[in-house]
Amino acid sequence: MGEEVAPRVFTREDRARYREKIRHCLDVFAEMLREARFDVERPLTGMEIELNLVDDYSMPAMRNAEVLTAVADPQFQTELGQFNVEINVAPRQLAGTGTADFEHDVRASLNSANLKARTVDTQLVMIGILPTLRADHLTVDALSANPRYTLLNEQIVAARGENLPIRISGVERLETTADTITPEAACTSTQFHVQVSPAQFAAYWNAAQAIAGIQVALGANAPFLFGRELWRESRIPLFQQATDTRPEEIKAQGVRPRVWFGEQWVTSVFDLFEENVRYFPALLPICDSEQPARTLASGGIPALSELRLHNGTVYRWNRPVYDVVRGRPHLRVENRVLPAGPTVVDTIANAAFYFGLVRSLAESDRPLWSQMSFSAAEENFHTCARQGIAAQVYWPGLGYLPVTELVLRRLLPLASDGLDRWGVAPAERDRLLSIIEQRCLTGRNGATWQVATLHQLERDRALDRPAALGEVLRRYLPLMHSNQPVHEWPYPD
Repeated sequence: MGEEVAPRVFTREDRARYREKIRHCLDVFAEMLREARFDVERPLTGMEIELNLVDDYSMPAMRNAEVLTAVADPQFQTELGQFNVEINVAPRQLAGTGTADFEHDVRASLNSANLKARTVDTQLVMIGILPTLRADHLTVDALSANPRYTLLNEQIVAARGENLPIRISGVERLETTADTITPEAACTSTQFHVQVSPAQFAAYWNAAQAIAGIQVALGANAPFLFGRELWRESRIPLFQQATDTRPEEIKAQGVRPRVWFGEQWVTSVFDLFEENVRYFPALLPICDSEQPARTLASGGIPALSELRLHNGTVYRWNRPVYDVVRGRPHLRVENRVLPAGPTVVDTIANAAFYFGLVRSLAESDRPLWSQMSFSAAEENFHTCARQGIAAQVYWPGLGYLPVTELVLRRLLPLASDGLDRWGVAPAERDRLLSIIEQRCLTGRNGATWQVATLHQLERDRALDRPAALGEVLRRYLPLMHSNQPVHEWPYPD
């Protein structure tokens, strides 16, 4: 959800003060990295899952305030749109049955929350983009009541100075405009967190960047937007365009977008925070009263609030996170590339693949990023978002090959080795990675199921597009609750 903020109007003085303060925070952060004051003894993993809300007709339900009141669970919080909520899953170690514990807790929380949401005529849905979502659902009235979202909307639209164009060419073509950032609310994701030491951070972030495309190909679950069949993971272009502060002339000058893959491998976590400060003007220039250098000199741990708030408004697909928990600072890589769903067990399988593979690559004697250009990783990312599990990708030593072949031949053994390094129980390791294996062998994931179901409904039942998309979602819901892996779902002929 990000840092909480109060309603306000920003002045030129606010911006000048914030620029000075955030640079001061950056200096203190650099000093902290040199002094190695970070919590690294028992590294944890975590996850967040963004959810959609629908009514009894499978349409977006603008009821997140009512749902959160009914659920009454601090793990559940608001998200950008009134038809979104987010669950923040308690972090834990992966050793032993950590992944099974994640699965049990997420299923229990979601089942309980869904029962309570039903009391206000609403259901929770884990899916990348709601098939039934229409452009007229995404007006300014759809923003959640949290003042942070109103402020972000005002600042992004003001920085752009004109409506936000959304143009996506996929199987079909979509071209529209938005006068708010609410189209971003269409994108519901799953986020994985890995706690790492300052010395490890660059290797883990580089590894996460290198495999981002592979993750998207395997986990794609967002093929539709506003009634059009677009990319297999349409969240990727939509999220980038829905938060783009750059007018066309600024884009032409090569100014970076706020939703950003990046442009180079890094050697330190400092590189990423420094780039954020150097390249991106503040959207929320809010200063607190802390003097970070004084706090550090007195033996305290500075919150670095301005640096953290700014970092939360630069939407890297793999984001660096600085946080302070129980008086100790730590660093995390936040992996943000995957959509929500289709089921909890699919989500945990995606997590196991990511946690295992990223550790294996980060601890490799010969780093993958020393053999692969950053532009190749970025090309893989966009190719996989467009083509999903049918994509062809580049990999060092293998050239271009189907992503499924790469996973089966090379990456699953690496993920298995990485899970062993985390201490995951062998039976649990094999159970979850077998789900990834079967997706590759069948060529089926959430996106392929949605597309095949839509085409079958349009062909055999002669349903028009809106009715067919509604039926896709109605069939999706009980399968999601079954917790049966998506590759085993009944597949249209």
